[in-house]
Amino acid sequence: MKTHALLSSVSLLLAPQLMGQVSFGEAEDFNRDWKFLKGDPEGAAEAAFDDGSWRQLNLPHDWSVEGPYSPDLASATGYLPGGVGWYRKAFDVSKEQEGKRFYIYFEGIYRDGEVFINGESLGMRPNGYISYMHDLTPHLRYGGSNTLAVRVDHSEYADSRWYTGSGIYRNVYLIEANPVHIEQWGVYHTTPEITEESASVEVETIVRNTLGSSQSLNVRQEVLDADGNVVAETLEALRVSPESTAKLKQSLQVADPKLWGLENPYLYQLRTTVLDGDKVIDQSNLNTGFRTLEFDAKRGFFLNGENLNLKGVCIHHDAGALGAAVPYEVWERRLKVLKSLGVNAIRTSHNPHAPDLYYLCDRLGFVVINEVFDEWEYPKKKWKDGWNVGTPGFQGHADFFEEWGEQDLRYTLLRDRNHPSVIMWSIGNEVDYPNDPYSHPILDKEGIGQQHTWGFQEDQPHADRLGDIAHRLADIVREHDLSRPVTAGLAGPVMSNETTYPDALDVVGYNYTEGRYAKDHERYPERVLYGSENGHSFGAWKYVRDLDYIFGQFLWTGIDYLGESHRWPSRGFTSGLLDLAGFVKPRGEFRRALWSDEPMVYIGSYPKPDDERGPSIDAPARWNYEEGQMVRVVVYTNTANVELQLNGERVGEVQEFNDETGILVWDLPFEPGELKAVARNSDQVVAEQTLQSSGRPHAIQAKVYGDKTAIAADRGIAQIELQVLDDQGVPVYIADNEITCEVEGPVKLLALEASNPRDMGDYTNNRLRVHNGRLIAYIEATGGTGPATVRFSSPWLESAVVELDVRGSVGWLE
Repeated sequence: MKTHALLSSVSLLLAPQLMGQVSFGEAEDFNRDWKFLKGDPEGAAEAAFDDGSWRQLNLPHDWSVEGPYSPDLASATGYLPGGVGWYRKAFDVSKEQEGKRFYIYFEGIYRDGEVFINGESLGMRPNGYISYMHDLTPHLRYGGSNTLAVRVDHSEYADSRWYTGSGIYRNVYLIEANPVHIEQWGVYHTTPEITEESASVEVETIVRNTLGSSQSLNVRQEVLDADGNVVAETLEALRVSPESTAKLKQSLQVADPKLWGLENPYLYQLRTTVLDGDKVIDQSNLNTGFRTLEFDAKRGFFLNGENLNLKGVCIHHDAGALGAAVPYEVWERRLKVLKSLGVNAIRTSHNPHAPDLYYLCDRLGFVVINEVFDEWEYPKKKWKDGWNVGTPGFQGHADFFEEWGEQDLRYTLLRDRNHPSVIMWSIGNEVDYPNDPYSHPILDKEGIGQQHTWGFQEDQPHADRLGDIAHRLADIVREHDLSRPVTAGLAGPVMSNETTYPDALDVVGYNYTEGRYAKDHERYPERVLYGSENGHSFGAWKYVRDLDYIFGQFLWTGIDYLGESHRWPSRGFTSGLLDLAGFVKPRGEFRRALWSDEPMVYIGSYPKPDDERGPSIDAPARWNYEEGQMVRVVVYTNTANVELQLNGERVGEVQEFNDETGILVWDLPFEPGELKAVARNSDQVVAEQTLQSSGRPHAIQAKVYGDKTAIAADRGIAQIELQVLDDQGVPVYIADNEITCEVEGPVKLLALEASNPRDMGDYTNNRLRVHNGRLIAYIEATGGTGPATVRFSSPWLESAVVELDVRGSVGWLE
């Protein structure tokens, strides 16, 4: 049995943009008013360089998603371009600020981001998913202007199996601090014991002294409840030698702790204050949550002592037309929609994500597998002409794994180890994929279900190398965090079981190998198992539902994503519960039937197939066919039985829940009108859904997500969902009208997304065709306040108008 207890954190600041995991000093949002050029001009790092003709923009920014799409580019990264780009920003530092320390903190630059201040290089980090910081202080001009320049090199654009984006695509912060301050990510805390009566809190604080003399300080720790009341505190002395750091360990006791959980993610605040006498010289405020974790090889996973099946999804970091520069509000909407389907767990496939995601998971109640690597010392195949088509390339992160891999892992651990949502560290995804690149003689006897090269390939790296690397990475995790287990997603356990790779892990994830669960549970009875990546079939879920020792699955994927595309034209992969716009797909409704506790019923339909194939989980909610055409109607439900009605008359027999397929099926000739499903438990109607045959497209309906018509002036986002209706107000699923978006007032159109995976057009303008009758518009405030108007029009359709109220500030989470 493996048990882990943790009191966890995220930075507590008023707006999500400030959630940069900056744990010291005063952090200033440094996203506004940068100059950008796609190209590589000589001398662009120098302060005197003339950037007057460059484009002015705000960060975060992803230039790849601006396109254009081209069949000559790599399918792996979505047929979108890479290249080299430069960013520059001038800023003043006053003479009065001399003696302070200044740092620049980047949440993520993809990739090979080299940072310059006044022409001096501060260094380059190749991994585009890692957050890091540079000290500006020695190079600043006090009382004058300073120039920050960043060169981003993504010329190896086919360096990933999925879309990455290019540029400074996450937030940037300028930090001003005293010469003595808390180290970056320098507060870490755990709870070695939690009972109903009390929780013991152990806090480690690292303080940095940049002065030439020793400093005698006091460090105060306070735990505050959600109402701001101090419920525990302690104060202890700390002496820090000249130009060094010192660590202080402190203990607190919190009475009657409220636990962080999925349904009630209660957050406390941990306030760390560094004092020189009575003077506060630095302070860190972190949201914290109390919870316990237990992983058992026979009984599964327990959160706060309660047995829990993880209903998880894997997600990449893009959002369709927004690319990799995804605003906080967009992630909030997507996560809330996933939560409504019954999803309770997220796997960050296959890299650390932006801090906003973890903050939201803390606040909304998701558990997270935080994954760091998709490849280690050798590259995987990167398909260029379509997924698993043609001759692959081999660019990738393996190029810098030996030099940077351990440091990248450390930075991820330090940044994210205080989040209550994070429950496991994943050190690799499918690095053991048979013959991509590692091989083993066992492959002459047995393979895996996924497509792969069969048999032992003597010229490929031997799989025995996996164990040594895994143990080295796992040791780093345990050096920095003993409160969570180490895991990985194994694609080829048939091969990895012949190595010491699984022995390095506390919890072992299997990708698409449900058929090995029973065999390996018997062979390795102490191995804690779960599905780290799985298909959407009902059968795959039943392993989790019916086997105590399999505690969860993570669907591939939660949301459609760019890249890993098929043959042109194809923007990306479409196996998500949500589409690129964040709308629920039919398979999302199927998953709601399996995972949600709320009674539900969904009707979908499609032409009756000629063969005996099983019922589909992708049946659209449409009721428009040729009169008399044979149609298959499918119903997804979590209720006891369902009655189907057509124009008020029962169709066939009432059907009981089908535990073979999870889907109810009726085949019938099409008749226009109203198709209705009535779902019952114990003869009581608990859910209904109706499909109505639609007429021709007539009008545009526009609704602001969450009715949030008030947005913050400082780049707040309104997400406007559009649906094409007929003259009776019925959604027209088959509509593909082109919509034009026009704005007035202190806002701009950020992007339109309709989720058509084959539309390789221009996503930088204000026109787009709806797909399945709908699209979403992302509207961003530009800094001013007052009313704003957004108009949507299309030839022959009634237009729609949305009025927004742009305010100085708006609450971020309900």
